[in-house]
Amino acid sequence: MQALRGTAEGKAALARALGDIEAAPDAPATIALLDEAYASPRAAQCHVVGITGPPGVGKSTLVGALVDRWRADGKSVGVIAVDPSSRRSGGALLGDRTRLRTDPEDHAIFIRSMAARERLGGLAALTYPAAVLMRALFDVLVIETVGVGQSETEIAGAADTVLLCLQPGSGDSLQYMKAGIVEIPDIVAVTKGDVGEAARRTASDAAGALSLEAGGWSAPVLVVSAQTGAGLDELLSAFERHRALLVETGRLAAKRAEQAEAWLAEGLRERFGSARAERAAPADATGSPFRRLVALASLLAKG
Repeated sequence: MQALRGTAEGKAALARALGDIEAAPDAPATIALLDEAYASPRAAQCHVVGITGPPGVGKSTLVGALVDRWRADGKSVGVIAVDPSSRRSGGALLGDRTRLRTDPEDHAIFIRSMAARERLGGLAALTYPAAVLMRALFDVLVIETVGVGQSETEIAGAADTVLLCLQPGSGDSLQYMKAGIVEIPDIVAVTKGDVGEAARRTASDAAGALSLEAGGWSAPVLVVSAQTGAGLDELLSAFERHRALLVETGRLAAKRAEQAEAWLAEGLRERFGSARAERAAPADATGSPFRRLVALASLLAKG
């Protein structure tokens, strides 16, 4: 893991490792690396922030502004930007990545684009393994979803803190009460706050409609502007408060364990279908979800 950190050579090695995860997810070397990352003590110190919301809301611009703030505080930052897929190649169109302007000589920043392909939940199929590797390397890991709308809820299965971005004038309170994406955010941000009254009105509508509270946390609704910097300090403070609550209550470790089990179950369903996947009891294998997936898949393939 040390070879993947903090240098130009480390960034190149991390890029190759992520490529291996996509190209050969079941290879012994890939599984060994993911096992090490999953158990890394540093991973528990990383804050995984998921940023979601509809297309055009300004997620990438906001991510860029937040990265600048985190780097100014001396924190290393990794970004997974899930992009729409090219119909020709199936690869990421890189639309989000081109908006994130960073210093190529800053080795404490790493940005990876992933193609969503046919998935409709906002993430790529291998976002979770990539996140497990990167959270063992960075102080903050941002996962920016592709921006597909209200079905975009998979981010809750990979992030510690989920930020839902709304655009000024994006709808009345009835829109926010629709099932799906509005059920998952820990923090809500109305972007483009520099437009003034429209942003404040949207924030008021969202606060009245969402009323999200769980485990002693009530989701704040903030107005932010990546252009002027307004509201960014409050947003960063909300991130810190939410993470502190997760750590203090023990919910961070529990949440990550639940995410691992959910990823394992989904992997089995994708490979074998729901009926056959149910035959794979948790006792059939032990270890990280990656090693367990390989072992359980081997058992199901034989049976």
